[in-house]
Amino acid sequence: MASTWTSAFGRTCGWLLDRIVNGLALTRISPNVLTFIGLVINIGAAFLFGNANATNSVSMFLYAGLVIIGAGIFDMVDGRVARKTGQVTVFGAFFDSVIDRYSDVVLFFGLLVHYARINHIRYVLLVAFVMVTSLMVSYTRARAEALIGQCKVGFMERPERIVLVILGALFYKFGVMAPALCILAVLSTITVINRITYTYTHTKGMPSAG
Repeated sequence: MASTWTSAFGRTCGWLLDRIVNGLALTRISPNVLTFIGLVINIGAAFLFGNANATNSVSMFLYAGLVIIGAGIFDMVDGRVARKTGQVTVFGAFFDSVIDRYSDVVLFFGLLVHYARINHIRYVLLVAFVMVTSLMVSYTRARAEALIGQCKVGFMERPERIVLVILGALFYKFGVMAPALCILAVLSTITVINRITYTYTHTKGMPSAG
């Protein structure tokens, strides 16, 4: 029964996503514009995080989580719209990657402001660490793939990061954000180390570029 419900939910989400993609494709909107809109929406979520204080944190984090879900829709459809309308370009892939990094940073920056406002210095340091490691997860893959072609090892990619932030925001009332940040810190660090060791293994014996 559970698998039946899961399959039905997956089909419904897929159908809805297809309708959104088809509608956007009819407008001939640039996929790069969709990518940028996703960033703007994430900035709104970061603003909600940053304006959360000791008295309104639960509601502001709930709204932020919902806003991030909205931004995620644009993150899911921009590539599909590009393929649907024949607008796939090398620059589009580059632009999408760059904007994703900004979206990551701006959300964590909003959390930094929140924890600084309520004087939770330990969490300020934790969020700062997560911000750095999330960037390093992407950077190590990009640098590795420039050398060895492919480096998809490790678990903590952007979708997993976003899901954890959304869960932490939606269930902030139950203290979920702190564990979510700890999981992000640990798994992101493991992913970075994994990619470093993977690249080291696959570059041994390669001639130096210099």
